[in-house]
Amino acid sequence: MEQAAVIILNYNGTHFLEKFLPSVTKYSQGHRVIVVDNGSTDKSLHFLATHYPGIEVLAFEKNHGYAGGYDLALQSIKNTYSILLNSDVEVTENWIDPVIQLMESQPQVVACQPKILDYYRRGYFEHAGASGGFIDKLGYPFCRGRMLTHLEKDHGQYDDAREVFWATGACFFVKTAAYKSVGGFDTRLIAHMEEIDLCWRFHKAGYKVYCVPQSTVYHVGGGTMPVTNPHKTYLNFRNSTVVLYKNTPKQALWARVSVKIMLDLLAALVFILKRQPRNAQAVFQAVSHFLWNIQSWKRRKRSIKHDKQPKSNKYIYPGSMIVNYYLLRKRTFDKLNF
Repeated sequence: MEQAAVIILNYNGTHFLEKFLPSVTKYSQGHRVIVVDNGSTDKSLHFLATHYPGIEVLAFEKNHGYAGGYDLALQSIKNTYSILLNSDVEVTENWIDPVIQLMESQPQVVACQPKILDYYRRGYFEHAGASGGFIDKLGYPFCRGRMLTHLEKDHGQYDDAREVFWATGACFFVKTAAYKSVGGFDTRLIAHMEEIDLCWRFHKAGYKVYCVPQSTVYHVGGGTMPVTNPHKTYLNFRNSTVVLYKNTPKQALWARVSVKIMLDLLAALVFILKRQPRNAQAVFQAVSHFLWNIQSWKRRKRSIKHDKQPKSNKYIYPGSMIVNYYLLRKRTFDKLNF
């Protein structure tokens, strides 16, 4: 059995399969390549059968979202490593081996990502994960190479393999057994932040997450859901609050969640001032959905084991990214001294 399974989740992405499968098949030899079709209504399945008859295909009848689609797929995966790869990613030579070698050498490392560069601006980091992800105490994510919306140019400044808080779902290496042991993705999140939630649970279980920049891939980003889509806004705001609520220790819980909700409402006001009413409405809906379903999220929080959680986590930034970015004008990772 091959050591790793490269699993590509596809939804109506014939154009991405046509563009990026060649690099995957060329540079993933010796490993399984599986396309999981999430209920596509385009010609994806016909394209695969015609042009890639040797690739494994797992087809679902409906779209289960990112979290649900991958979670269903991983239930049947028995490979030691699962590599969850977005369909809009171009991989490069030797993109798998450096990551697997690090995970083999350090048993406590159960999830990793490569360096993620922008497919169209190839000298710049890409938003989805750059060179490894972190969060602040209010749950706002940022990366080495990406602070909120600001993307740094890659000068090799973050080329050291190091422990991070979260690894990007765009190209997510995970030990399959560890994924299953902590319950996998929370499928109610649908898409966005589900990898951060999973990595947070990995930390609680005593595991580690790494970025390995010796592996590089290029990500288009927004392939399935454009950045301007209000539903994307809704999922980002709702899920960030849910993930913060589920994983924050009880003693700091409501202070942080309350501040987070106030900042989200402020963001809705900014959308209104920018004449983006649909995005503003999406934020209001996200806050409302979180509060309305608080009992459901509370049950999920109770299911998470906190017994191994350290009193403090050095990979959770103790300050506020909003303050640093907008008031202190700190827009590169190195200025945080973190």
